[in-house]
Amino acid sequence: MSVRAAVVGLGWAGRELWLPRLAEHADFDVVAVVDPAPAARAALDAAPGVPVHPTVDALTARAVDLAVVAVPNHLHARVAAELLGKGISVFLEKPVCLTSGEADTLAAAERAGGATLLAGSAAPHRADVAALARLLPELGRVRHVDLSWVRARGIPHAGGWFTQRSKAGGGVLLDLGWHLLDTLASLLGPARFTQVAGVTSNDFVGAGAWSAAWRQDEPAAGTAGDVEDTARGFLVRDDGVSVCLSAGWASHEARDVTRIQVTGSAATAELSCTFGFSPNRAPHALLTLTREGTTTALPVPDEPIGSEYRRQLDGLAAALADPNRRGRAVSEARTTVRVIEDFYASARRAHQQTAVPVHQAVPVHQ
Repeated sequence: MSVRAAVVGLGWAGRELWLPRLAEHADFDVVAVVDPAPAARAALDAAPGVPVHPTVDALTARAVDLAVVAVPNHLHARVAAELLGKGISVFLEKPVCLTSGEADTLAAAERAGGATLLAGSAAPHRADVAALARLLPELGRVRHVDLSWVRARGIPHAGGWFTQRSKAGGGVLLDLGWHLLDTLASLLGPARFTQVAGVTSNDFVGAGAWSAAWRQDEPAAGTAGDVEDTARGFLVRDDGVSVCLSAGWASHEARDVTRIQVTGSAATAELSCTFGFSPNRAPHALLTLTREGTTTALPVPDEPIGSEYRRQLDGLAAALADPNRRGRAVSEARTTVRVIEDFYASARRAHQQTAVPVHQAVPVHQ
């Protein structure tokens, strides 16, 4: 029996990622679409057969099994909690929440409605990431992981909600950084972070020339972004594994590069590829294993761009039917948002320290 799905939000993700993939997937039947914007709803009115609503009030647990929520970040927890409270299970795009308080709200709504929250995170479902995961037993005890996703050009909807802290909650750390942290958890298992040091910068976010062309968003006129476009940090997990994290919406590089290097007591594995949909991509993924001075290139599955989104749907119906999944997404999101909160706190401290002019600094007496 097909899962009756509603898509909530007709921005780029809802329109380009989820609607077409749900419509063609045998496990799902799209029974409703929701968006508050009249223009967005009118664009879908031309496609007969699927009711289009302005609010989630029209959705009921009798008619909808799963709501795929792809709204702006600041609405994630609010919309998902409303649906969960009505007994409608939710597949929520990352970031699942923007604060620990929002995680509490989602947990309470999940319990009250008896529904299940499932979290969307594409990167761990990539075939090349799976190939890297299969190498981990050969590495011995994992000691350190380098995680980076740095775009050449790729600021999403420059000047729009993505680059406004009041609506996005943050910048590239909440966007690409969340993907990287989810990938880390999928490789090594979940863990708390006992140490977090990070810095952020915003050299590119105010210039429309650095926008993500593949999103087909026009830069918003006259609106300057107030979020970071670059985040770099050093983290330590409670299992002793250290992590270097680097995320950038834009850079001086010619191509987007995603790099995951896992260093163990016996060997080092490294995956270099390009996550996401950017046209500024490396032509092929490269996976290597280095042991005692010898580096070996290993085969990597080649798949169409975006296959990881279809692959998420392949396992979604089974996850929805598993009662043990209830509460798991919130627990994992709570860990992720806590490290992001700590990262931003560290970055704020660093900015406050560097804001003092050098000539005004208090001299240190030997």
